[in-house]
Order: sequence, then C-alpha cells, then structure tokens
Amino acid sequence: MCRLICSSTCGKGNALLMLDAFSLFFLNVEHLLFEPCFCAVIINQQGGFTMTAPLEGIRVIDWTQVQSGPSCTQMLAWLGADVIKIEKTGTGDPTRTELLDYPGLDGLYFLQLNCNKRSIELDMKSPEGKEVLTRLLKTADIFVENLHPGAVDKLGFSWEEVHKINPRVIYGTIKGFNDDSPFASVKAFEPVAQCAGGAAATTGWWEGKYNVPTQSGAALGDSNTGMHLLIGLLAALMQREKTGEGCFVQQSMQDAVINLCRIKLRDQLILEHTGVLKHLPQYPKEKFGDTIPRAGNVEGGQVMGWCYRCKGWEKDSNAFVYIVLQNEPKPFAAAARAIGHPEWIDDPKYNTPEARYEVKQEIYDAVEAYTMQHDKNEIVETLGKLGVPCGPVLSMKEIENDESLRKCGTIVEVDQPKRGKFLTVGCPPKFSSFTPQIKAAPLLGEHTDQVLKEVGYTDDEIQALRSKHVVCK
Repeated sequence: MCRLICSSTCGKGNALLMLDAFSLFFLNVEHLLFEPCFCAVIINQQGGFTMTAPLEGIRVIDWTQVQSGPSCTQMLAWLGADVIKIEKTGTGDPTRTELLDYPGLDGLYFLQLNCNKRSIELDMKSPEGKEVLTRLLKTADIFVENLHPGAVDKLGFSWEEVHKINPRVIYGTIKGFNDDSPFASVKAFEPVAQCAGGAAATTGWWEGKYNVPTQSGAALGDSNTGMHLLIGLLAALMQREKTGEGCFVQQSMQDAVINLCRIKLRDQLILEHTGVLKHLPQYPKEKFGDTIPRAGNVEGGQVMGWCYRCKGWEKDSNAFVYIVLQNEPKPFAAAARAIGHPEWIDDPKYNTPEARYEVKQEIYDAVEAYTMQHDKNEIVETLGKLGVPCGPVLSMKEIENDESLRKCGTIVEVDQPKRGKFLTVGCPPKFSSFTPQIKAAPLLGEHTDQVLKEVGYTDDEIQALRSKHVVCK
C-alpha cells in the first residue's frame, strides 16, 4: 500500500486517501484537486518517496540503430517507457562491434546509447519476423525507425500500414532530409547533417589554411536530432490524449541542425540588410562578402565573448577560459576592475558596446594578458563571484572525473553484464519527483523469449522461430 497525502492550505481541510500502487497509477488526479495550491506527496510504508516514472506504461518499439534513433529511444526508456529494441539476427546494432576497447564485448558506442532497453533479435525480411513485429505494434504506443530512406516502407511497415495495424501508435521517423528536399533519398551521417544544416559552414577559423568548414565535436546531427524527435513524440502523446489516435512524426537531421543554427540565419539576414556584422571578430578591419564568415570563438550575440589562454596553456591544450563582457555598465565595470583596467569604465573608447566594437582586438589582448597569469579555475572563481559570465574549458578527462557531475547523475557508472562497470552520460533533465535509474544495456537478443511470450507465442512456437533463424541466429 502507498499513502497519497492530499492537503490544501486554503482552509478546506485535509484529506487522506489510502490507495494501492495499481489504483494510484490509474487515478485521475484532477478529481482530487481542492484548490490551485493543492500538493500531493506519495509515501511508501518505509517513509521514503515513491517516484512514478513519467512514461511508465508506455511501450516503444525501437527499430533504430547507431546514434540518432537510439539516443531518442534511450531517453524514452530513462523516462520509464518499456523500450523493445529490434536488432538484426546474429549481429545486432552495428555499434555493438564498433570502436571496441575490449575485444569480444559490446562497444561503448552501443552501451552509452542503449541503456534500460530490452533487445529482441528478429529477421525482418522473413514473413514470420514481420508477423512478430505486427504483434508487437498491436501492443505499442510508439514506433521509432531511422533506417535509410524507403527501407521500412519496402518491408511493409510504412506509416500508412502501421496506422492500419494500430491506429493509436505514434510513428516516429528520422531521415537525413525532409521529403521536399532534393536530397530526400540520400543517406545521412552525423557530419553530413552538420554540413547540410549550416553548422560546418559557420564553425571554425576564418583565415589562413584553417579557414575550412568544420564540424562540431558535439553530435549536432545525430543525438541532437534524436532529442528533437523526442520532443515531437512527447507532444504526440499529449495530442493522443485529446484525439485518441496516433500520428506520424518526422524529424530530419538537416532540420534539427538548422534549428540550432538559428542565430546564424539571423546574422545572414543582418549582413544582407546592413552589409556588416559588427559583433564578429572581422570587424572593423576586414570587409564582408555576401555570406556570413566563420567567426572563431565569438560569443554570437551583441556581448563581447572570447576564449582566452590561461596559465599553463603551453603544455595543456585545454588551459583556456571563456569570458563574456556584458553590455550593461555595472557588469562591464566589475569585469574591467577584475582584469586590471578600471580606466575603461569612464573612457568613451571602451564604456559602450558600440565603442568596444571598434577596439575589440585591443580588448581581447588586454583580457588575455590577465588570464595568462592565472589558472583557469582560479579565474572562474574570481570573476564568477563578481557576476562575470565565464567558464573553464573542460577536457573530457576532467568531465569524467568531476565529482559534482557524478553526484547529480550527469556522469553515471553502470554495471554491465560480462563487461563490468562503465561510465555513461545520465539523464540531462533533473526532476524533483523522479530520478531515472540508469540500467545496463541489453545483450544481443537477451529478451527475445520474454518479449515473444508477451505477445502470445508459446514455447514450441518460439523454438520453431529459433530453428528457422527468424530470431536469435
């Protein structure tokens, strides 16, 4: 039994309802609301909090591989959904055998994108395999695929066909480009999306031999696309509550990257309207062409931000700090004093944003003369206390060993069968009423029999499927 304590601070008194966990899950909470200030706390018999996962009871059929799709479905699993991953018999997701650190074991690439899921090996080219998927879809809330353009349709599981199988299923798909694109039939990988989405053209240095399109180290094309699809799927679940019917949610990798390059389109329009971009490092010494140039480490807004060398930079390529000089007089004055240039506060050459545009390189040099005397963390501690926006450049080794990130669940240690413990990135959102439990990724086909029985297959039928290599080759 759980106790749901319902209280009101509006003078209507308190209520205490005794409910078992099953009834609680299906309870229409709106019927309990006494006033807008109502609050509810679920307490178990031991006095601790019982946390209900947001997507508990939602079943997801995950026909995705590599990164864009699995990043989406892993988040659904972390939020409590039952995610069943369909994998090719015998080999599974390609990332199981890519970039191995321990020969013969599933690679970190796979493990870090497939936690909390169940795995079923399935030959989707066989009639029996298609029947298994059909049965699964009849029990599903969400179906997600990211195979190459046309592949799923060719196998008989287009949006139209799946909608006939189960009208309540929400169908999520990831492709490189949207249907109206001239590249709609082209396969896309992470760098392809970054290049086609405007990120590569606007990232990197703007002069010399390094003036080349550069992709970000962050997975703007893959995981970012997965998070965009996640938003669409969650919205579709809310819509289904109103309509009772599932819908088709398509997310292109190009569109996801373009969405994150929104301010670059802003700059392009400003350039076309004014012929100049004063906030970029090229101004005032260089002329602008008809498209925005790459801009190094500029902040991107009207404020003046840059990445500066710190003490020890000669031996540590990440001994850098990012500092932003804000436009408003008060925070600018605090920064000017801290770096040893209080004269800037009253000097019209420096004390307005427009004036600083004209001498930005001089300001960059002066700030770096200060930062090169100090450790990056020391700088952040000093300037942070003064309200100056700043942050150290952290290497992945520093992030891996950051105790604060482990404490809050951003870096998580997972116990994986056969392998032992490995580190992964945990759930980025933090909830007051729910903490995702990051669990092991599935072994290939680990849950095949379990899943088949859930959709009505007998032991004899499962054995027959195995003998034909429809499952678990």
